[in-house]
Amino acid sequence: MSPTRILTPTGMLGYGYPEADFRAVVESGVDAIVVDSGSTDPGPSMLGLGDTLVTEESYTRDLRPMLRAVHEHAIPLLIGSAGGAGTNAQVDGMVSLIDRIAAEEGISLRVAAVYADVPADVVRDRLDRVEPDPRGERPTVADVDSCTAIVAQMGAEPFTAVLDGPDPVDVIVAGRAYDPAPYAAFLERRGVAEGIAWHVGKILECGGACAEPKGGGVLATVRGDSFDLTPMGPGQRCTPLSVAAHTLYEKSRPDLLPGPAGLLDLRGCTYTALDERTVRVAGSVHVPSARRTVKLEGAAIVGHRCVFVGGVRDPILIGQLDEFLARVEEHAGVLHPELAAGEASVVFHVYGRDGTMGEWEPHPVPGHEVGILGEVLAATPALAKAICTSVRVGVLHLSYPGQKATAGNLALPLTPLDNPIGPACVFALYHVMDAEGLDLFPVVHRKVGA
Repeated sequence: MSPTRILTPTGMLGYGYPEADFRAVVESGVDAIVVDSGSTDPGPSMLGLGDTLVTEESYTRDLRPMLRAVHEHAIPLLIGSAGGAGTNAQVDGMVSLIDRIAAEEGISLRVAAVYADVPADVVRDRLDRVEPDPRGERPTVADVDSCTAIVAQMGAEPFTAVLDGPDPVDVIVAGRAYDPAPYAAFLERRGVAEGIAWHVGKILECGGACAEPKGGGVLATVRGDSFDLTPMGPGQRCTPLSVAAHTLYEKSRPDLLPGPAGLLDLRGCTYTALDERTVRVAGSVHVPSARRTVKLEGAAIVGHRCVFVGGVRDPILIGQLDEFLARVEEHAGVLHPELAAGEASVVFHVYGRDGTMGEWEPHPVPGHEVGILGEVLAATPALAKAICTSVRVGVLHLSYPGQKATAGNLALPLTPLDNPIGPACVFALYHVMDAEGLDLFPVVHRKVGA
């Protein structure tokens, strides 16, 4: 079989990439452009509030060269998790943006929109077929009803159905999708082994994160039983270490990677340098699932958040900081009964000690100074700010044993001192559901542009 060349110009649509490098690779010959546009990494707010991951200006900058390449070179473009959370509204927003760009460029494009929203009643009816989340918790009807939006994470099948369907397509804009799914769909229909196809997607969806220095895009040259990775930028290189290391993050273990279609088994993988910039990967195996499932993501608004940030440099206070912050919270609870009643909450993040890793920090030894991020969650913006003010004043002025100075305890770099940052969301649904018999992921075809 002839090799298939897939280009991912950036690890996330809207993050930017060197256009000259992109054009050079496209002109050398590419069979498809695939790019991810969303993630749950930033948390639930994009899903709960409808926010996009980046601005429309950033999407426009990244999309324009890709759409030109689609038109000039007849290269399909596949986009997963449109807009960040991959809701129906974000898919429609991306299609509208592509329509505008295509019209400005004077080109016409055939677009397939694949939707991922799931009605709440579908989830309610299947609650007995929803698996516990990683904490062992099952969702309730109240959890489902609290969600402002629910999406299902699609696998390869919806992309395959569009690519194999009767309607020709230039661009696929998909809702929430498992990041490697569009790659697997495009490659499997060309005869690539499942393990290879899914492993290509698992690496390429992050763009040049597998290169040194990381960033930009990557070209995969894929055969039936192996694939080669070459960075898009001439000043970058892929090495066996940089590519293999890509499996070490965001995963419970780096050699067995579960997904919607099965398990990607990398225990027999090999990574071989072909030259200074290119690595060949082989030995990836895919073990299909015995049943059809989807991962549900549902976000709920749980209150409003207000924060303050400051620094502490007094070693006497740093040495007793946990006890001090507990007294601050207790003092604020006297002023605001909502805290004591559990109707509001305070969280302190101590940077310079364990602000990043929390209870998993292996070396929780504070330095000579620490930064404190105080976070208050309450039912209304006004209450969140009122409690935040009390907590911040407590950290600033509450006394502590051994205190020498009588001035403020906290250096505050920002004004306003207390900053409301809007509604706060949680994932009320983050569960796997049996999808047998469900007709999910509808498709709408449109012609856009001139």
